[in-house]
This record gives sequence, structure tokens and C-alpha cells, in this order.
Amino acid sequence: QVQLVESGGGLVQPGGSLRLSCATSGSAVSFNAMAWYRQAPGKEREWVATVISDGSAIYAASVQGRFTISGDIAKNTVDLQMTSLKPEDTAVYYCNGKAPVRVGSGAVVPKNYWGQGTQVTVSS
Repeated sequence: QVQLVESGGGLVQPGGSLRLSCATSGSAVSFNAMAWYRQAPGKEREWVATVISDGSAIYAASVQGRFTISGDIAKNTVDLQMTSLKPEDTAVYYCNGKAPVRVGSGAVVPKNYWGQGTQVTVSS
């Protein structure tokens, strides 16, 4: 069974920084991309950033320029450096790994794996 475990969440003041980390354990799995999502109270889970195997990264507009995702996809680990944090960044942050799976039709689709989440609270 594959497990993704996040660490690094906590309470930080507006303008501060936090670094989240995610490690994978359990059964062998090969991700071709890893990502971070977040879910604020009363809101849908939203995508934050993705890194792929060549190191390329893309970001949601709301975090572009403030957050940096980095990962060693071969080792199934990913970090999220968050700076200039705002109260609206308060959420539970989830690590996500995407593994390519071939389905019956022959198409390759991503199978998603999720961590349990880590709380980030931005407040003075």
C-alpha cells in the first residue's frame, strides 16, 4: 500500500514562510508527476502546484511568485516552499502523486495517490 506523508505545516504570521515536505513509503510506485493541493474550510479542494519528472513546474495564479515546488520524482518526494504567506493561504495542504496506469482501452491515465494533509494557518 502506498502512503504519502506530509510534514512542515503549522502557524505562521502574515508575510512569513513555511516549507512543506512529502515522502512516499509502502509498495513500489513510480510517479511521473507530484503536486500540492489545498482545501480551506467550507471550500473545494484546489490545485496549488505541480512538478514533473524533468523538474518543470506550474503554479496556480494565486500562488505564482510566492510558492516554489521542487521534487525528486524518482524518489517520490516533493516539497513546497511558501513565502509571503497571506491569511487566505490558510488551508489543509495535501500532497499528491500521479502514477501512469494503462486501462482496458489501452489508454494511459493518471492514478492519484494522496497524503493525509497538513494544516497551514496564517494568522497574526
